[in-house]
Amino acid sequence: MNITETEDPIALFKEWLGEAEAQEPFNPNAMALATATPDGCPSVRMVLLKAVDERGFVFYTNAESRKGRDIDANAQASLCFYWKSLRRQVRVDGAVTPVSEDEADAYFNSRDRGARIGAWASAQSRPMEGRFDLEKSVAKYAAKFNIGAVPRPDYWRGYRVAAESIEFWVERKSRLHDRWVYRANEGSEEEGWTMERLFP
Repeated sequence: MNITETEDPIALFKEWLGEAEAQEPFNPNAMALATATPDGCPSVRMVLLKAVDERGFVFYTNAESRKGRDIDANAQASLCFYWKSLRRQVRVDGAVTPVSEDEADAYFNSRDRGARIGAWASAQSRPMEGRFDLEKSVAKYAAKFNIGAVPRPDYWRGYRVAAESIEFWVERKSRLHDRWVYRANEGSEEEGWTMERLFP
């Protein structure tokens, strides 16, 4: 089957992610996350994809960070995956909503203990005088929770980007790349996706 001959971009994305997991040496689930303030000031950073299904693409972060504040004020985002070893890229645009409390708890509890303590210790995106500030905060929360459970902080959340468009890109010789995009048939009687090819 030609790689563009599919009606299900989520299935195609999962196939590509699986190939990336077999090829990329570090963080094949890394993605650039672009957000913007209500007045259009953009910001982009790398985060890790933690789940994907028909509902969307999920990542977790401190809601008090810049990206969290952007999302609270302007709940739209763009994602970009680039797998150098495969010479492929995927772009996703869509609205952002929080995952359920149960989902956030389940993922938080799956993290190693150090990462859970770090979620409490780091005032993400805010200034600190030096590394020792972070180390003191880590020691404080390690002592606080001692050997007991480390609960999820209220400000540590998951977010889901519900894809409104998903664009696939494959590098070709002479910059004559393959590009095609799926757009969700929202507001239409026909569910699913509409696909069209794009000039490179």
